[in-house]
Formats: sequence, structure tokens, C-alpha cells
Amino acid sequence: MEKLYLASYSMFIISLASIGYALIFNPAYWIVYTISIVFIPTLILSFGLLVMARGPKEEDEDKTKEPFIGY
Repeated sequence: MEKLYLASYSMFIISLASIGYALIFNPAYWIVYTISIVFIPTLILSFGLLVMARGPKEEDEDKTKEPFIGY
């Protein structure tokens, strides 16, 4: 779970930085198109994974209170 959180957070930062680069420095049009095609969906995906990786606090409490009934 920690690897998922770390990878999602790094993808989020890289995507945000690349979109900011395209907005601020005004590179060639093909670079802007490439950034928009690749990094905008990656930004949305990484944000969704970050939200899913956290999970609600109620579930964490329920998991610790329930007895283990495996085997």
C-alpha cells in the first residue's frame, strides 16, 4: 500500500509540474499537445489513486476491532 501511495504521489507531482511548465513557458505546440495528451489523464488517475489509497477512518477502526476468523 505504501508503494501505491508513493507512486501515485510522485505521478501527481510530475504531472502537475509538466502542466505548469506548458502553461508558463509556452513551448512549441507539439510539446503542449503531448503534455496535454499524456499528463492530464495521468494527473486525474494519480489523484484518484491517492484518494482510494487513503480510505475512510471508520474502516480502519473496524478492521482493528474485528477478530481474525481466517484459516
